[in-house]
Amino acid sequence: MSDKLEFTFEVNGDNFTSAGEASVATKKNLRMLGFSPDIIRRVAIAMYEGEINMVIHAGGGTAKVTVYDDKIEIVLSDNGPGIADVSLAMKEGFSTAPENIRSLGFGAGMGLPNMKKNTDTMKIESVLGKGTTITMTVNT
Repeated sequence: MSDKLEFTFEVNGDNFTSAGEASVATKKNLRMLGFSPDIIRRVAIAMYEGEINMVIHAGGGTAKVTVYDDKIEIVLSDNGPGIADVSLAMKEGFSTAPENIRSLGFGAGMGLPNMKKNTDTMKIESVLGKGTTITMTVNT
């Protein structure tokens, strides 16, 4: 494949039922393109964690996946409240999810750490009151 392929998904905020649809669609697309199960698993986990974070914290957003010859790039963007302390948010177990979300089994503080563990690079740009953009790559 010499050209890039792009897939863009809207993540519906406040809807846990639809959270994960972008990662499932991406998984199917990558499978059809012949990527290895390990690459597909890593991309799907990183995307799913990001989708859940957008639903819990930002009222939704956009997930864009670009497939290159040597990598898969995932860009998750939202217009939510932003992340006050990125370093703290990266610590396993740290969560700002409200109790009603935690009672549903979400918001355990593993989203960002799991995203980082399953990608080769991860960059977080966040502005309080404006939103967050997370760019991740998985090398193929």
